Amino acid sequence: MPKVLVVEDELTLLELLSQHLRAEGYTVLASANGEEALELARSQAPDVCVLDVMLPGLDGLSLCRIIRKESEVPIILLTARGAEIDRVIGLESGADDYVVKPFSLPELMARVRAALRRAPNRPSATLVAGNLSLDLVSRRVFVDGREVKLSHKEFELLATLMRNKGAVLSREFLITQVWGYDFEGDTRTVDVHVRWLREKIEKDPSNPTHLQTVRGVGYRID
Repeated sequence: MPKVLVVEDELTLLELLSQHLRAEGYTVLASANGEEALELARSQAPDVCVLDVMLPGLDGLSLCRIIRKESEVPIILLTARGAEIDRVIGLESGADDYVVKPFSLPELMARVRAALRRAPNRPSATLVAGNLSLDLVSRRVFVDGREVKLSHKEFELLATLMRNKGAVLSREFLITQVWGYDFEGDTRTVDVHVRWLREKIEKDPSNPTHLQTVRGVGYRID
């Protein structure tokens, strides 16, 4: 059963869309804000995303750009702004389709079906780095086939690093990806969680082979 992520801050419309999608046989992941929707997109691997552009906090265009960097999932944007420049910005942000409010429910359902037909084969929900294996759907992590228990933030930190395997990620980038744009702490939080992660995934935490520190920049996972 395909999963559809619906993000809409107008709660009445969110419920209406959710009801119609369920009636069409889809599993619905519903959210009224961008930060929660990003968590759902990462943990639940939806088959289609339907995103309202005007969201509080993390707006729909920014959410679209982040999801597109991490996944090839089809994205449909919903907006009350129908000017050509708005459609161009939406499509250049990574969206596959653009629906202007007010819209008919049959039209949106048809666009969801069309997006599913055009969708590429879904990438694996499992990330691998050496003897590390991370399942994005079940949120389980294994080292040499043995499951290790991670906290929510430890899991998100490891998943972010493994999605970008081989790339050096700054502490600032990791803060925004794992703790959110409105996080009021400092980047030492990343260092603390990296230390905790190493104690769980490294054979010798003081001499790590996976989670590497790149002095003056950030962290990389190999």
